[in-house]
Amino acid sequence: MHVYRTHTCAALTLENIGDTVRLSGWVHRVRDHGGVLFIDLRDHYGVTQVLCDGDSAVFSEVEKLRSEWCIRIDGTVKARDVNLINPKLPTGEIEVYVRELEVLGPADELPLMVFGEQEYPEETRLKYRYLDLRREKMQSNMKLRSDVVSSIRMQMWDQGFREYQTPIITASSPEGARDFLIPSRLHPGKFYALPQAPQQFKQLLMMSGFDKYFQIAPCFRDEDPRADRSPTDFYQLDLEMSFVTQQDVFDMIQPVLIALFSKFGDGQIVDTEWPQISYRDAALWYGSDKPDLRNPIKMQVVSDHFKGSGFAIFAKLLEQEGTQIRAIPAPSGGSRKFCDRMNAYAQKEGLPGMGYIFWREKTADSVAQEFGITVKEARVKLADGEVIGGMEAAGPLAKNIGPERTEAIRLQLGLNVGDAAFFLGGKPKSFEAIAGRARSVIGEELGITDKNRFAFAWIVDFPIFEKDEESGKIDFEHNPFSMPQGGMEALQGDPLKVLGYQYDLACNGYELVSGAIRNHSLEIMFKAFEIAGYDNDEVRKRFGGMVNAFQYGAPPHGGCAAGIDRIVMLLAGEQNIREVIMFPMNQRAEDQMMDAPSYPTSDQLMELGLRVVPQE
Repeated sequence: MHVYRTHTCAALTLENIGDTVRLSGWVHRVRDHGGVLFIDLRDHYGVTQVLCDGDSAVFSEVEKLRSEWCIRIDGTVKARDVNLINPKLPTGEIEVYVRELEVLGPADELPLMVFGEQEYPEETRLKYRYLDLRREKMQSNMKLRSDVVSSIRMQMWDQGFREYQTPIITASSPEGARDFLIPSRLHPGKFYALPQAPQQFKQLLMMSGFDKYFQIAPCFRDEDPRADRSPTDFYQLDLEMSFVTQQDVFDMIQPVLIALFSKFGDGQIVDTEWPQISYRDAALWYGSDKPDLRNPIKMQVVSDHFKGSGFAIFAKLLEQEGTQIRAIPAPSGGSRKFCDRMNAYAQKEGLPGMGYIFWREKTADSVAQEFGITVKEARVKLADGEVIGGMEAAGPLAKNIGPERTEAIRLQLGLNVGDAAFFLGGKPKSFEAIAGRARSVIGEELGITDKNRFAFAWIVDFPIFEKDEESGKIDFEHNPFSMPQGGMEALQGDPLKVLGYQYDLACNGYELVSGAIRNHSLEIMFKAFEIAGYDNDEVRKRFGGMVNAFQYGAPPHGGCAAGIDRIVMLLAGEQNIREVIMFPMNQRAEDQMMDAPSYPTSDQLMELGLRVVPQE
């Protein structure tokens, strides 16, 4: 017999009745039924019920067992009584009578319980992550993550890609986030960096003639933590191809992700038609470049209805250059209570408020006002059918701008009785993000966001440049290595109108994929950086490896990267990315389990030629 086990805790069935078996695992829980002890024994694969009574030679030893002791038992497989069968367990028809016991590892008093669904502070869970990971949900999440990565690898190989590894220690490169720097012992005063992404290396692989590359790549960025982002490191499916267009990249990655979400999406609908939405339209319609299309609400510009209107705040605002009024339709949101609640939400977000109009059937009060009669007389007219109730607009905005303008707004937005619309104004960049969040809240509260669906959309036509409002300086708004649409000719005109062959894939409000067709022309690259204020010498200094490679027959190429952690978070139905990362940092980018970051010793600093300046 094997020293630790003949079977796992998920393997025994009725076919094993009468067998002598050996199991090893953790004590999940102990139940005392008056002289008969029942133990749920757990390993990575499942749970088996074992029992022990006073006739067993090891009964007194079994009585000492506590939760999470690691044990080995020998025993005989028995059939459970029919009324005690547990259909939820693969082993639910059997139990094992204990005849021999060995404690492999006793456990101290537990800082958190593994059995049950108790909630614990995140700090406790991360400090004792090895215990937290024993919990059923965490085991399930990590197995899902492993299965997702395995599936991705197989699909990439099936599509003719090969996996190549790129360096983990490299040169610092400005790619939109802070680098983690590593001091060099052999070259005092110089620093390596952990790669923010394998961006330059995968492009160099295309220079080297490797036509299709992929890698499950670790990436390192010194970022502020968020619920959907790790503050230190993360993994992505990184890929690059030569001789491809933007559409080729879309056509390659789409079937991979559809297969992935169909296989692991727990039965949710997976959209197979992925619209391509311009960055400009995404900002207008959804207030975000990662829209959640499960929510059908589309925002619209309604500025014309407020120009010269009786609502002075919006009318005066529109006299300023670059301002707009946008409406957020709210189907079925036509009650004053809901509108006041959304107005309070806007105030909580830092705005003075959010104007609204809602449409309702005409009331006796409004009929009385319209015809100059009493409310009692109006009720009679409505009851007798002398006045057809019809529809009216309500709310402070409606009173200020009048019935003609409110009706025009209603028709533009396609609304009806029982619906509402909310309004925000100013320069779009000042309110777009809040409008996008309000759209999401409205969709959630009104129950019109489809929760049983993965909805994808390609966001395309990103602007390459932006202008700083204060300094007037032109700089890169997005990836500086993207090929401008129109090439060199596009760079001769207004920089703010230059779009890039750059794209993101959004799913349910998260950015899952980001990529571009790369700028493989040295001449065009120099011109793009010149517009952003970098001369050729500066470009050569910062990106010497790339610049040199482009001089020796660079092929057109492009690719993308898909966030593994975020994909698994969506598939697992989690809201926090730390629920699908094995050993994540906390919100302050600390690993309390391993005590990182920590202070170096004096000898380590001396070896590196460094001195730490104390913070005041």
